[in-house]
Parts: sequence; structure tokens; C-alpha cells
Amino acid sequence: MSDVNLILAAMAYLLAKHAVADFLLQTAYQRQTKGIYGALGGLTHCLTHVVLTAPVLLLFPGLAPTTAAAILTGEFVIHYHLDWLKDQAVKRNGWTSHDTPFWWALGIDQLLHGLTYVAILWVAATYQ
Repeated sequence: MSDVNLILAAMAYLLAKHAVADFLLQTAYQRQTKGIYGALGGLTHCLTHVVLTAPVLLLFPGLAPTTAAAILTGEFVIHYHLDWLKDQAVKRNGWTSHDTPFWWALGIDQLLHGLTYVAILWVAATYQ
């Protein structure tokens, strides 16, 4: 598989993984508590993401286990804080799905998660 095809396949996997983890597997408890810093709901939601990201790193056989662990830790920390910040903005401003800023916050949140996947793949490809 060419490098371009590998990266595109990995990105497609990560985007599909994100949709599954954020919209299909996320529980009501996780949604309701990820704006409470340190709450179990936000932590378990991010753990789901990390567990589902790990298999894509197998596409980079030269990737050191320590580098893979750093990538997964970075995803956990970044994902957790992006979700927490979005939830803080939504709750503090009282935005609901009827408010335009709610959709701006959701869209920016999703964009930043997608860019995180670009960074993950850049690191994996560079340090394999």
C-alpha cells in the first residue's frame, strides 16, 4: 500500500471511529457529565476514543510502543479538554440546539477533533 493510500485509509478509519465513539457509543451519563472536570463520564468517553484509535497505529509497524503510547495519551488529553471546553461554553451561555452558537461550538469541536487525527497520523508516519 502506498504511503498516500495508507494515510487516507487511516484517516477514514479515524473519522468513522470518531462518529461511532461520539454519536453511537456515547452514553447519556457521559454526555451529561463531561462538562464536570474530572467526572467519570468524560474520562470513560475519552477512553473509548483511545481504545478505538489504537488499532490504526498497527498500520505503522515501525512505530515504537512508547511513541504509540504518547500518541494515545495525547489524544486522551486533547479530546478530554476539547469536549470539556465545548461543554463549558454551551452550558455557561445556555445554548441549545435551537441557538446558532451551539452549532458553531459543535462544529468547531468536531473540526478540532478531526485535526487531532491529522496530527496523530503525522506523528505516526514521521516516527515509524
